[in-house]
Amino acid sequence: MHQTYFFLKHLSKELQAELVGQELAECFSQNKDEIIFGFCRPDHDFWVRALLHSDFCGLTFPSEFQRARQNSVDLLRELIGLKVIGVRQFENERCLAIEFEQNFTLLFKLFGQRSNLILFENNVAIHLFQRRLVQDREIDLDKLDRPIDQSYESFIQHGLKKTFPTFDKNILQELDLESKNIEEQWLRIKKVLTILEKPNFYVLEKNGKVQLSFFRKEPFLFETQTAIEASNELFRHFARSFYADQEKNTVLKNLLKEKEKAENYILKSEEKLLELETESSYTHFGDLIMANMHLIKPHMNTVELSDFYTQRNISVKLKTNLSPQKNAENYYRKARNQKIEIDKLKENIEEKRQKAQSLEQKIARLAELEHLKEIRKYLKENDLEDEKTQGVEFPFRKFVMEGFEIWIGRNAQNNDLLTQEYAYKEDLWLHARDVSGSHVIVKYRAGKPFPNAVIERAAQLAAYYSKRRHETLCPVIVTPKKFVRKPKGAEAGAVNIDKETVVMVEPKGFE
Repeated sequence: MHQTYFFLKHLSKELQAELVGQELAECFSQNKDEIIFGFCRPDHDFWVRALLHSDFCGLTFPSEFQRARQNSVDLLRELIGLKVIGVRQFENERCLAIEFEQNFTLLFKLFGQRSNLILFENNVAIHLFQRRLVQDREIDLDKLDRPIDQSYESFIQHGLKKTFPTFDKNILQELDLESKNIEEQWLRIKKVLTILEKPNFYVLEKNGKVQLSFFRKEPFLFETQTAIEASNELFRHFARSFYADQEKNTVLKNLLKEKEKAENYILKSEEKLLELETESSYTHFGDLIMANMHLIKPHMNTVELSDFYTQRNISVKLKTNLSPQKNAENYYRKARNQKIEIDKLKENIEEKRQKAQSLEQKIARLAELEHLKEIRKYLKENDLEDEKTQGVEFPFRKFVMEGFEIWIGRNAQNNDLLTQEYAYKEDLWLHARDVSGSHVIVKYRAGKPFPNAVIERAAQLAAYYSKRRHETLCPVIVTPKKFVRKPKGAEAGAVNIDKETVVMVEPKGFE
């Protein structure tokens, strides 16, 4: 219901009252499928958070928002500092737009899993938040409105679906038009439309899922008359379970993988241990050689000796270049090494068995937890916080030197991503001069100047990941990221440098 035209129509009116005259101060993303807008005027701040996740798509409006210092990317720089001049709701469509000065329009297209944010300049799409939805570049703002004849005559002629295509399944259930004649159906439709024009909003939980409704159903979780408050409350209830499950399931998956690795190691090691303990003893071979030295001729590579325990002949391998005594010593040495190997295997098996038991206990305990706060507390207390990010692929090459992270782009498009979205103005930016190559960023550390050794090493990497890789010396541009800008319309990876220093270094990869 929170994505329907009827709800967005009320939300647009409230956003119009809140946003007109406000200036966009911040726009950034710090989670996949999420973008944050910070609007301000001297007496008031207003936050908009757009979530385009497959499990939840919609808008929320936090009263305040603390931006993370790491893993946070600035977006839509063209809009920063511009004022909002209007909020537009498209007729009979699940789209609304914030209109800015200088002919910029930010479209919120709320189409379930095909939802997107699209920035238009002079009605031409210039940025897609969800880049995979390439067809959104063809959207024409002037054709998004859908005027529909919703008169009684149209209803009679075309039926409910074509006359009211914006009715979702919740509205259709409320209408309950089955077994009613046309006049009764129309009366029901008019009654529901009256509710939709000036509704109360209800947050409900149905079949384990939280949803928004225009219609009071017992029991409900929350009731309000404002769309902004309804959006916030809906997301609050949704997030309570969703983010808890998301974090818990990520950690559980990694713990189960670790437990499986430990169990596989135990299985293979026990097989190896059995093999070592049941094969003939090296000590026994040494004893047989020492007891039968008179039977061993020079340069023999094997000898058949009678086993004084089993009274059977045993074939004993020999090294042709060693005397009988040296061959016996060789077997005694192998016996000592075999014992060390067996003891070590037993020790490792026991360690892995204890680890598997510990992991099983953690898995069982974590599976019992339901609330986000207690899940995070448990992860912190048990040093499991790093498990939340395991398996997430980092988009750039990454090296660390003296505590400073060095990030390296992989190709032209990846260079753009690194420089335009992942780098802060305080970071150091490097690139081989006058040739194509990787953008390199040294991440800023608060209160710590960039060491010369780190700068030189980053420059060597910039030279190595460029077309000057095989040259003896390479000139490398070094400059703070704030002096690097991308011209409009420039090809992927191309930038302009406003201020630079050049260093000469030997191209060198990271050993």
